[in-house]
Amino acid sequence: MNFLTYVMHLVGSGAVAYYSAAQIRDSKTRPNVLAGFQLAESGSVPFLTKLSDRAAAEGDTWLAEKLAKHAADETRHGQIFAHALKQLNKQVIDFKSLPQATEENKSQQRRSPFFAAYYDGYTQEQLKPDVIDWDVFMGSTYILELDASKDFARMANVLPDDDPKSRNLKLGMLSIAKDETGHAAYLYEAMMRLMSAAEVQKLVDEWRTRKVNALLAFASNILQGKGQTRSLVQDGAASESDSELIVA
Repeated sequence: MNFLTYVMHLVGSGAVAYYSAAQIRDSKTRPNVLAGFQLAESGSVPFLTKLSDRAAAEGDTWLAEKLAKHAADETRHGQIFAHALKQLNKQVIDFKSLPQATEENKSQQRRSPFFAAYYDGYTQEQLKPDVIDWDVFMGSTYILELDASKDFARMANVLPDDDPKSRNLKLGMLSIAKDETGHAAYLYEAMMRLMSAAEVQKLVDEWRTRKVNALLAFASNILQGKGQTRSLVQDGAASESDSELIVA
């Protein structure tokens, strides 16, 4: 990674940290942030499960087990965010119950400016679990998991300890950050099993550069007022019986 990319990485990470902290700390924007995380974490489970099955079919038992554990972790992460929303008397909108969108709108929803830039040059067909190149999956997901571990920890640390609901969410997010660190570790080991150290570094640098470009696209979108403003939540049934969620 060249020096300019490294500097942009630091600047971009700092900006994301500030933006994310402000969003999670504000009681008005927190539900939508939690809903976005719930959808992202839970939404990755089928993809990881299919990858695990593929690795097993290819005879890589070690990778299959790691991917299955990754999928299980993401399931639990989705539950943590769903529980946090429930404590706020909110829940993720059931989009299946909404009027069907046009194919063009569906396509736009599926690929945000961030991911369009991150996976620039790859079609959605090429990124499906049954055909995606292992190096593409490992390199791209390693960067996302590594950065997510730091992002979740930062967001958790801005939540107050004097409010039980916030403290419960804080503990949950810290446990998620720990899991993400573990995911990044196994992905790095998986890359080292497939290629030389020099090749791994080249792959990591490529996806780090892509992440920097993706952050610039995300920032540009926000500055132009094109950020995602659609609500992802609706009122849910209040619950007082399960004030704490086991995160261990």
